[in-house]
Amino acid sequence: MIRPALTAAALMFLLVPVACAQTASLSPMPTTSSFHPQSIQPETTLQISSESTVRREPDIAYITAGVTEERKTAQEAMAAQAAAMTGVFDALAKAGVDAKDMQTSGLSLYPRYDYVEIEVRKGEMRGEQRLAGYVASNQLTVRVRNLANLGKTIDSLVSSGGNTFSGVSFALDDDTDARNEARRLAMTEALAKANLYATAAGLKVSRIVTINEGYEQKYAPMPIARMAMQDAMPEASTPVAGGEVSYSANLSVLFELTK
Repeated sequence: MIRPALTAAALMFLLVPVACAQTASLSPMPTTSSFHPQSIQPETTLQISSESTVRREPDIAYITAGVTEERKTAQEAMAAQAAAMTGVFDALAKAGVDAKDMQTSGLSLYPRYDYVEIEVRKGEMRGEQRLAGYVASNQLTVRVRNLANLGKTIDSLVSSGGNTFSGVSFALDDDTDARNEARRLAMTEALAKANLYATAAGLKVSRIVTINEGYEQKYAPMPIARMAMQDAMPEASTPVAGGEVSYSANLSVLFELTK
């Protein structure tokens, strides 16, 4: 038996349900929540900043001093400072300062001008700069390991030709332990603060989320060195007090709190 060919209308009638079925099968699946039981919600976190400082007695000192000479010519100025600095190096070596503890921190040569008034014509004056000479400067940073001889070291530097003195600073030769102690104390303080706030809120500290280390600082009071009167007290040396040096650490810690 021969079946009649399908008409266009009948063919369309058969294709529509198939297309609908395919369309239904391609529809997206229902979305699920992205919440994870281990995720951290903003309202359960606490940001704490803490800082701690430790103080230690210094065991080294840094002297910044040198020579400044002025002469008519640049060559003369440089030669004068070189001769004076040679005496300074020799004096420091005799005072027990090693060559590795002496470092040139500044070397300069520049012209110096005087401002003068000159008469251009009768009753009319004009100011101008005139070359007065040249200034040569050689600055030295010295590390003194024996603080008991610090005053004598300063005196020997001055008596040997040093005529500029910028001051003294103190430090620890190895400050690793002091800085690490400041870090430990800063973390202890952060934990104590977090527990205090959590307890007051009826919560408890669950864990640390992040730790950020901030700035670190070293504090060293600048002592005033009083130059001794050598004529009246020939055996005296410059008295200098080391005091204490301080090291600070700063932390920012994010905690997760739970019920």
